[in-house]
Amino acid sequence: MPNAINGILLLYHHWLARNAPTIMEHVSAFERHSRFKVWKVNTELGFPGGLRDLDFQIIVLHYSLFGWLPFLLPDQFLDYLKRSRSSRKIAFFQDECRYWPQRSDLMNGLGIECVFTLVEPAYFRGTYLQYTSVSKLVYTLPGYVSDELVKLGHEFTKPSRDREIDIGYRGRQLPHLYGRGSQEKHLIGVRFRELADGLGLKLNIESEEDKRIYGKKYYAFLANCRAVLGVEAGVSIFDIDDVVRPEYEKLFAENPRLSFEEAYAKLLHRYEDNIPYRTISPRHFEAAAFHVCQILFEGTYSGIMQPMVHYIPLKKDFSNFDEVIRRFKDEGLVRELTENAYRDLIASGRYSYRRFVESFDQEMLQTGFQPGISTSDVQQVTELLERGSAFRRLRTRITSLRYRPFPGRKYVRFFARPVLQRLRNLRRERP
Repeated sequence: MPNAINGILLLYHHWLARNAPTIMEHVSAFERHSRFKVWKVNTELGFPGGLRDLDFQIIVLHYSLFGWLPFLLPDQFLDYLKRSRSSRKIAFFQDECRYWPQRSDLMNGLGIECVFTLVEPAYFRGTYLQYTSVSKLVYTLPGYVSDELVKLGHEFTKPSRDREIDIGYRGRQLPHLYGRGSQEKHLIGVRFRELADGLGLKLNIESEEDKRIYGKKYYAFLANCRAVLGVEAGVSIFDIDDVVRPEYEKLFAENPRLSFEEAYAKLLHRYEDNIPYRTISPRHFEAAAFHVCQILFEGTYSGIMQPMVHYIPLKKDFSNFDEVIRRFKDEGLVRELTENAYRDLIASGRYSYRRFVESFDQEMLQTGFQPGISTSDVQQVTELLERGSAFRRLRTRITSLRYRPFPGRKYVRFFARPVLQRLRNLRRERP
């Protein structure tokens, strides 16, 4: 093997269970569209033993590794990254409003040189440039338009008259400590449904976690809606000094029934909009791909979507609710907005994963890296990374059962325990 493999090692995390498809769309885009050879490794499956013998020119740490504490980089991966001193390390981050002490320690400790971030360039100085040694920052979006999404748009989209739902939505409740912006996903669904009650509209609006829909089932739901509600992704409190969380937890411990407004009055108002952290969401691209009219809270949407060009704007105090309903019932206007959104967000290709990965490759080329690796080297690296993968996948599937409730779970755990021990022993016996 060459001293440094001329390709990209992409580390990511994905549970062997249902999850939002946007994660794997983002991960797979590099392998699909990059001019560089890309090897993907899912840290959920454990450390591939063959990785110890490999040295990559470029290592990419995916945002899926950093959604929770502790970060989903087990010690063996961390040790490997620390040893890879000559590799150019690049991190993609989302949910950057939290875990900053741990995030900055990791970046500085691993020598991460480049970060693709949702933080707007105007706030680079007060975030990464102040707290880390990162030398290159690139503004990015949380997701883009995949070839699969375009294909599904053609497959699922149907005429407006054939859609059974007038206005649909799936949202969720986020923790209070991230400010008013964090409450919008829940608020828009609850309040809109209350105001629309009795108007004769066919609604399918839910704002609770257990009502979320995933995968193709969500796309089928979306394609059956004439319009969907939406908000900007992100939050309005950026806890960069990790002071909001402990103060909020103290308040909550004193009063477990603490409402958002009470928490806002006592604490959160001091940090509201300290560092703007809002962006367009993959949900907006999905709605555009399925020719669904979007009724959105007013916002900037990364400068990509414009009110009354791509969507019907809804004020956050709902003071223009009647006007929104009137506009929604204007079939000509709805047709114009959906056609504009499809043209500018989907058909233009400006926000495709292909275009995004091309820009990523350009960053690598400007740094001095050039694509190109022999077929024999590709085969050798792949074999090393795949060695023991069947065992690691089986082990992960069995151990993951402990987190999944199902009938007879305790009996399965009883019988699975000796099987897992046997698998561990076999692993130790392998050369």
